[in-house]
Amino acid sequence: MKDKTLKTIRFLGLGFIEPVLKIINGEEPKKNATNFVKQIIFPIASIFVFILVWHLGATALYNMEAEKRIEKARTEQGEEAALLMKECIKSGDVSCQPNTLPSPHQVYQAFNALWQDHIMISDKKEDFQAKVADTNAKREEKGLAPIEYTGRPSFVDQIGTSLKTVAAGFLLALFIAVPVGIIIGLSDVLRNSFNWLIQILKPVSPVVWLLLVFMIVKTLITDPSMDKSFIISSISVGLCAMWATLVNTSMGVSSVDKDYINVSKVLKLNIGQNIFKIILPSSFPLIFTGLRITVSVAWMVLIAIELLAQSPGLGSFVWEEFQNGANDSNAKIIVAMFVIGIIGFLLDRIMLTVQNLMTFNKA
Repeated sequence: MKDKTLKTIRFLGLGFIEPVLKIINGEEPKKNATNFVKQIIFPIASIFVFILVWHLGATALYNMEAEKRIEKARTEQGEEAALLMKECIKSGDVSCQPNTLPSPHQVYQAFNALWQDHIMISDKKEDFQAKVADTNAKREEKGLAPIEYTGRPSFVDQIGTSLKTVAAGFLLALFIAVPVGIIIGLSDVLRNSFNWLIQILKPVSPVVWLLLVFMIVKTLITDPSMDKSFIISSISVGLCAMWATLVNTSMGVSSVDKDYINVSKVLKLNIGQNIFKIILPSSFPLIFTGLRITVSVAWMVLIAIELLAQSPGLGSFVWEEFQNGANDSNAKIIVAMFVIGIIGFLLDRIMLTVQNLMTFNKA
């Protein structure tokens, strides 16, 4: 296989398909077959093992809860009530089903229900927009705001809101942490002077940041048309997540090879040229490591922040389902858990790809 193809596959994070391509090309069949089993078959097998253990655990908990309900009915109302409870549970009636860890099948059903709900809400939005299209056109001519759909958001809409919030928070963290990290990293005096402040603020809870941001935003923003919950959530996410990038940028700048600095002095580069041609290229690996951590932290704290800020994202969805207590609420929470995990993984892969792209020529 050509080296260029291998580099591209590894660059895109698809190294697990490398043994397959080598087997197709007839390169070391036995060795690559072993690698294929290790890199593809074993991970797939682990998925089935996980689902099996989950199913068995959910079934065991379901049976334990069912026995408790039957025994409770027997103790409080007698044997006849216990038999009726047993028959009710066996029939699948939602009114008497044990509400415990959902099985993989229940989670799959909840996912389908959420998707069908999204399709229904999307159809309602399209119908509404078609009905008010003429009215909105007239309002636009008069300089008035259009009439917008105010119905409840779907699960997919809430995912979109969370992604917008984390993107805004990440950009805020980027625009604060990188410049400040460069300034601090260029000066030993500044780095030593502000290190205490960074170490104190870095471990502060997202709840505290949210309350602080809420105090400031509610005072500065008085326009009722602005989405305060989104502003509060995104700023809080950015302030919680920016510290890894700030610290790594400062470390990267301060650890630039002194020979490079001497070359910039010989070439008489000004401060801007020195930063963009010498400092930043040398600091990219550490900066992007910080950015990857920042994205991960931003996505983790987002759920708690959205919950408290009442932003209509995944945090709000999880809390509403928890309070709802319906028979399928637990399954929907598990769906949200997997969605959160998958999106977090994809965000990390995107950052890794961008890092490889920015430092590809150096690799």
